[in-house]
Amino acid sequence: MDTGTHLVMGIGLAGLAMVDPVVAADQSVQTAVLLGTVAGSQAPDLDNLLRIKGNACYIRNHRGISHSLPAIVIWTALITVMLQLFYQGSLPWANIGGWVLLAVCVHVFTDLFNTYGTQAMRPFTEKWISWNIIHIFDPVLFTVHVIAILLWAGGFVNPAFLFPIMYGFVAVYFVWRTLAARRTVQRLPDIDPEYGKDDSYIAIPTISLTIWNIVKQTKDGSFVIGNLRNGELSWLDRARCSEHPAVAKSKSDPGIRSFLYFTSFACADVREHHWGYEVRWSDVRYRHRKQYPFVGVLVMNKQYETIGSYVGWLSDDRLSKRLRMDTY
Repeated sequence: MDTGTHLVMGIGLAGLAMVDPVVAADQSVQTAVLLGTVAGSQAPDLDNLLRIKGNACYIRNHRGISHSLPAIVIWTALITVMLQLFYQGSLPWANIGGWVLLAVCVHVFTDLFNTYGTQAMRPFTEKWISWNIIHIFDPVLFTVHVIAILLWAGGFVNPAFLFPIMYGFVAVYFVWRTLAARRTVQRLPDIDPEYGKDDSYIAIPTISLTIWNIVKQTKDGSFVIGNLRNGELSWLDRARCSEHPAVAKSKSDPGIRSFLYFTSFACADVREHHWGYEVRWSDVRYRHRKQYPFVGVLVMNKQYETIGSYVGWLSDDRLSKRLRMDTY
């Protein structure tokens, strides 16, 4: 989820903690729990600091080990210990640690529902787990949290009554969206006039509850990209992946390896120039305004030697300017 949603979830969990008699009975413990759940709801995304080491490093590792099983334990322990030091050891360890642990787990768990995904099962596997169920910013989740927080802050409703009801609604909402995503994928072969028996589909959630972006992979390895609006399927683009020798050469570049490590929906296009080749890998899941802004690009001379590269998010115009700066 986005940072704002994680923030309101952290505050919401502090409200839910009021069902804990130990928390509800002590104002200082309530404050510590609020600090702990907010910190726990943000801690896994501290890997954003990897941007300092470059986009390739960030893309390869964001939501990776920082969202893993060992990291959940480490984040919980660090935050709990820091709170105890700040409060000079006066806090109930089990209660504080339990609510911080819940906040960290909720962060990692909700991230699994997005298209970006996480490596939540490390160290057992480095597979990226992305369930394609909820958009990275879901207006329903954000809005219900904000309303509940405002009611709590205004003293209108007892949080021990309000937040269990709110999180019950959130749980039902997640189940409903999961079933909706599954039904959407299951019915695509029936409504696709171009369906082939070896075609596979993924449905990607958007900010709208009635619109899904669709990616179909065909038998020949190409991708067809479209959307499903109110039950009507429309194909918008077809991405044919190049088999030019420059594509194979590009896979040895560290930046391109990081890009391909993250996504299994990458498609390469080669543009030949008088000075060499431009190999552009695009993640076809992210189509925006007729472009694919999540790319890994390698510029090589005629001898397949690297001249310049870029990995990250850019529009076509900004990417062209960036590559000109790196190339000439």
